[in-house]
Amino acid sequence: MLRFKPKPQPDSADDIALFREWAKDVTPLRATNQVAHYTRKPRPIPLKTIEDERQVLIDMFSDEYDPTDMQPGDVLTYCRAGIQQRVFLKLKRGGYRVASEIDLHGYNVDQARQYLYFFLQTAHPRQGECVRVIHGKGNGSSNKGPVLKIKISRWLRQHDRVLAYHSARPVDGGTGAVYILLKAQ
Repeated sequence: MLRFKPKPQPDSADDIALFREWAKDVTPLRATNQVAHYTRKPRPIPLKTIEDERQVLIDMFSDEYDPTDMQPGDVLTYCRAGIQQRVFLKLKRGGYRVASEIDLHGYNVDQARQYLYFFLQTAHPRQGECVRVIHGKGNGSSNKGPVLKIKISRWLRQHDRVLAYHSARPVDGGTGAVYILLKAQ
C-alpha cells in the first residue's frame, strides 16, 4: 500500500498575523553554533624603545671620558636628590667619622673598578659615619687629566648605595680623596 504525503498548504494571512501578534515581545536567541573568543591581543613590543634604552645603559656605563675638563685640583661633589642640605654640608666639612677607607691611587682602571665595587658592597658604616676613597690627584697623569679621579666620580654616581660624596679636607687627602655617604644595607 502506497501512501502519499499531502502537500503543505500555505498559511493564511490570518494565521501569519496571529503568529506575529503572539511573538511580538519575543527576542530571538543567539546562534549557538558559533564560538566567541575573548582573548586579548598581545600588546605590541616597542623594539626601537627597548633598543634605545639598552644603548643608553651602554653609554651611561661606558668608560669614555667626561666631556668636562677636570684638573688635578678640582673638587669632586655630588648629592643625590632627597638628601638634606645640612647632611651634605656636614659631609663636605668632614663632620662624619671615617669608618673605613680604601687607597686606589697607583692602580690601573680595571683594578680600581673591581676594588671600589667590592669596597662599596662590603662597607657598613654606622649612623654618623662615612667612608673615604683615596684616588690620588692625578698629577702624574698625562695631558688627559686625572684618569682615576674622573672614573671614580662617574662610578660613584652610578652606584645605588652612594647618597652623596665630596672631596676630602686637606688634612684627609684634599682633592686626592673623597668622603662618601652610603645608604645602609
